[in-house]
Amino acid sequence: MRNYIHIALLILFGSCTSNTIYKKPENLIPKDTMVSFLTEMYIASSAKNHKNKFLKKEKNYVMYVYNKYKIDSARFDISNAYYTSKIEDYTEMLAKVKSNIDSIQESYKKGKEIKDSVKSKKKLLLDDEVFLEKLERKNAKFLKKQKKEFKEQ
Repeated sequence: MRNYIHIALLILFGSCTSNTIYKKPENLIPKDTMVSFLTEMYIASSAKNHKNKFLKKEKNYVMYVYNKYKIDSARFDISNAYYTSKIEDYTEMLAKVKSNIDSIQESYKKGKEIKDSVKSKKKLLLDDEVFLEKLERKNAKFLKKQKKEFKEQ
């Protein structure tokens, strides 16, 4: 009886491993294209939850990515299934996708910082101009007063 339990457990554990590697499809998306495609797909799928400048969420940016790369969803599904069956390659691809997204995010942060610094400098310049205008008005009043006093003498 014990032997049957051991054999059943051995068969159970042996059948649980999934080392299925799919056959390479004919219309496989190349790795570098797949990395770029996945990068833009992650950005597009996260953008659908954000409102645009008109406060609407009606755009589906995922379809734009499919059109940009001229890939249909069936081809993507087949290629994605193939790459996920090769977990080492897929992990490497996802690491590249993450680094791409991080570099894009970093460039947007730098752009925003530059834009904010330009806005603050413009504000300072406007504040300086307002200050100079006030100073000129006070000086003009002072000069008029001085001229008036000088004429009276």
